[in-house]
Amino acid sequence: MSYAPFIKEIGRGPKGSKPLTVDQAESLFGDMMDGRVPDLELGAIILSLRIKAESLEELLGFQRALDARTARIQVPAGPRMVVLPTYNGARRQANLMPLLALLLAREGIPVLIQGRHDFDSRVSPFELLAALGITPAGSIAEAESQLADKHLACLPLDALAPGLEPLLALRPRLGVRNSSHTLAKLLEPAPGHSVRVVSVTHPEYLERMHAHLLAQGGVALLLRGTEGEAFANPRRRPQLEAFSKGEARISFAAEEGGAPPVEGRPDDPEVAANADLIRAMLAGSIAVPQPLLDQVEALRELSRVPRD
Repeated sequence: MSYAPFIKEIGRGPKGSKPLTVDQAESLFGDMMDGRVPDLELGAIILSLRIKAESLEELLGFQRALDARTARIQVPAGPRMVVLPTYNGARRQANLMPLLALLLAREGIPVLIQGRHDFDSRVSPFELLAALGITPAGSIAEAESQLADKHLACLPLDALAPGLEPLLALRPRLGVRNSSHTLAKLLEPAPGHSVRVVSVTHPEYLERMHAHLLAQGGVALLLRGTEGEAFANPRRRPQLEAFSKGEARISFAAEEGGAPPVEGRPDDPEVAANADLIRAMLAGSIAVPQPLLDQVEALRELSRVPRD
């Protein structure tokens, strides 16, 4: 198959390029995930989309291709499963994504952590999870068993969407992120039975993800993540926007002001210190930050939305 017609449409820069249709985008991203696109054309496509930015139609088509190639998870009876992506890790602040997962699981809400890590300059979230006794399941069946027994499971990206893994792995080689990084945070292994937590880093992606989640439907919580991780910044709550079946509402508005360190609260991203902080918060000896409690409340409500 020739990919020149696709590149011709999207490769003329931000002003001259044209968006692909939903069907074209689905076909193209499907071939990218299936490893059919030669390296030269793949690099051209990735960089063209990076410069142009994905349109709503393209994201919807990419999502269709991803959904068709994502493994399915059986969710236990009861609340919807919260899907927490982890792709960044900690840089300056403690990573409280595992705290969010453990707080939800403690309430009987099933939580699936999914992701990968390749940032040499950041502390791996999987090392932190391991320090807390949370290790990736060896199979989908094992993850389903853990969800039923412990309400918490972790799976690496290659177990859920193996075709997405090599696309994300191109970041160090090309030096920039690509569309697969956006799609990884939209992964939905239990359609109709889950709540996706969609975290973004850059403000313009809040608008893009807002439009996508409205158009796609489903149940999700959108926020600007903390250093890219899917938890509310403990220093200042971001806007928490809930989506359900084509409608959006603000669960919690963003707090005003800056985001200075909180006095008396350790803020160390090193694995042992980070794990100790989470244990202390779970035990009640250090208060759980209010923005995290607000996020738990928003996800608790979304998990109760009747399943499709």
